[in-house]
Amino acid sequence: MTSKTNEMLGPELPIALTMAGHDPTGGAGIQADIETLISMGCHACSAVTALTVQDTSHVFSFMPVEPEMLIQQARTVLEDMPVHAIKIGMTGSVEIVEAIHSILIDYSEVPVVLDPVMASGGGDSLSERSVREAMTELLLPCTTILTPNTPEARELAPESDTIDACAMALLDHGCKYVLITGTHEQTGEVINSLYGEDQKLETFSWPRLEGSYHGSGCTLAASIAGLLAQGKTPRQAALEAQEFTWQALNGGYRTGMGQKMPNRFFWSAGDDSEGAP
Repeated sequence: MTSKTNEMLGPELPIALTMAGHDPTGGAGIQADIETLISMGCHACSAVTALTVQDTSHVFSFMPVEPEMLIQQARTVLEDMPVHAIKIGMTGSVEIVEAIHSILIDYSEVPVVLDPVMASGGGDSLSERSVREAMTELLLPCTTILTPNTPEARELAPESDTIDACAMALLDHGCKYVLITGTHEQTGEVINSLYGEDQKLETFSWPRLEGSYHGSGCTLAASIAGLLAQGKTPRQAALEAQEFTWQALNGGYRTGMGQKMPNRFFWSAGDDSEGAP
């Protein structure tokens, strides 16, 4: 490869592709993923799965894109660039799940992080039971790390009576690792647990922050994807992504009348600007 070609290709940044919904507020979805992947030192590519109408409190409506349009978006990127990790967020329909599956089976060597988005931060439902069942059947077997919160884990594994049992059931469905977050539990600290290799591998405790945040799950999943793209192991990526996410939430800021926004560029501010966007 000539030096001129190297110059045209730019710096050798790992490339990560996110397939997620568009959030007009910029707090969650595609924009959250892009900000996070950039913070992880990656070049971010994106394929939009759905358009939404939402503010910092609620999702008022959403419309999945045509499945063929999603396939064309993603495959055009994958055929042109060496993608090092894929992050999946909001799907919104069984047809979109099927479209994503058709892509993943052709790129099985690329690590996949799946954030099984079931509801918005404000509690609005973003998927039906048929979508959850399709995700379990089609996407979990292609997933490197699944990142549900505890309500999502219970919905994906309704036959299980404990969170540990949920995790084992999800591993049985084919994903390699499951990182279950405990932000929705009534505990003094947030307890997150990483599962893999048919066992609980590690438990993490984080100081519980006041209030709620718009796009925290997107931030966690996208940061894991970015770290995997950088060559980190799943266990390393899970730990470092939690640290990044906690810092982003700790530096969060308010833009509207609802939830706070994570400050995914907290690392660029000086000590005297903590919490500023």
